[in-house]
Amino acid sequence: MNGLRIASLMAATISMGLVAGVFGIYANAFMPGLAKTDDKTFVGAFQAVDRAIVNPLFMLLGFLGALVFTLVAGLAQLKEKALPWIAVAFVLYLATVIITIAVNVPMNDALKAAGDPDTIDVTAARAAFDESRWRAFNLVRVLLSTTAFGLLAWALVLTGKSSAQP
Repeated sequence: MNGLRIASLMAATISMGLVAGVFGIYANAFMPGLAKTDDKTFVGAFQAVDRAIVNPLFMLLGFLGALVFTLVAGLAQLKEKALPWIAVAFVLYLATVIITIAVNVPMNDALKAAGDPDTIDVTAARAAFDESRWRAFNLVRVLLSTTAFGLLAWALVLTGKSSAQP
């Protein structure tokens, strides 16, 4: 059981770090960079990146993996000191997933549905997208997932300490 506790918590921590990093890169580089582009570049680049990120590797090992691995880690840590930290990480990341599904994904999908940047009114499509709203909700995702990552890292420390004790 000790191996499952450690392995599931490692998987949860790694996948959470991956997701927090992705949201952080969007907040710190991708969206600020796109903000400085013309409308056609913004729409085309955002559409292309959004299509690329929805892939099995990221979805299963990152986005959904972080939720599932954290749940498994929590179940494996029942009656252990790390459980409260894992439970809070799970709740924070669940909120992140809900925000993503309820806010960011519909906005992404609407921009993709606007059509090919070569044939649409890209100024209207960009305005309808509402970059400031997307960025604000992404910042919430950054804060929640990064906090969840820190909590899982602390849970690893606690698990390591309890595993080292006779």
